[in-house]
Amino acid sequence: MLLPAKDFKSLKLHALDGDIGKAKEFYFDDHHWTVRYLVADSGDWLTNRQVLLSPYALKPADMAEMVLPVDLTKKQIEESPSLDSHQPVSRQFEIQYYRFYNWPYYGGGSYAWGDTPFIQRSSKEWKDNVEQEQSWDPHLRSTQEVTGYRIQALDGEIGHVSDFIIDEKNWSIRYLVVDTKNWWNGKSLLVSLKWVKEISWEDSKVYINLTCDAIKKSPEYSPETLNREYEEKLHDHYAEQGYWIDELTLKGQ
Repeated sequence: MLLPAKDFKSLKLHALDGDIGKAKEFYFDDHHWTVRYLVADSGDWLTNRQVLLSPYALKPADMAEMVLPVDLTKKQIEESPSLDSHQPVSRQFEIQYYRFYNWPYYGGGSYAWGDTPFIQRSSKEWKDNVEQEQSWDPHLRSTQEVTGYRIQALDGEIGHVSDFIIDEKNWSIRYLVVDTKNWWNGKSLLVSLKWVKEISWEDSKVYINLTCDAIKKSPEYSPETLNREYEEKLHDHYAEQGYWIDELTLKGQ
């Protein structure tokens, strides 16, 4: 299921033995464009530390009940490695974090989830979690931080990031939501991560390999139209193959 990142903020995080707050933001890497952690707003519980939840702990959202189930107890979360609220997520912390929960660390391979492009929920399918030298820098980014970054097309600025579209099945970020109204009398649009060249902290910009005219003529986005028919129309506009076809190829390897 595809969901805007902002929609998660309205979901209650429910651990195995009680509520633990609400979603605040996400940390993602800009190499595989995959969510690595949900940052919980835990209220008065576990103050002065970031409460990080890996997708390994997250079950499918129950939109009817407005709940995101967390497959951990409150004690497990409380006893997990602590990270101060204002500290960045270091590789050392991540290794300690994954060891604590006995999950395979995603940095031990070339795919989005280490040795596989897809998150494996069953421990029977996990390979030995042998620590390797990470072949890529994860560059963990905050969705809260990147929201508002300007979109730099090949021939000028075209808008700013207003949201992210997350695929809950594999916790991939599929699209950036681009708000163009401050640049021209425009609309909200989606930009696939295939077309992103880089994120620049220094410039507070996202550089994309598209022209302004191509973006302006792309199908308008609204949450109500976010379905496979719309996605196919969007990719046809750019004459690009959809990620769902790429993933079928990967599964067949």
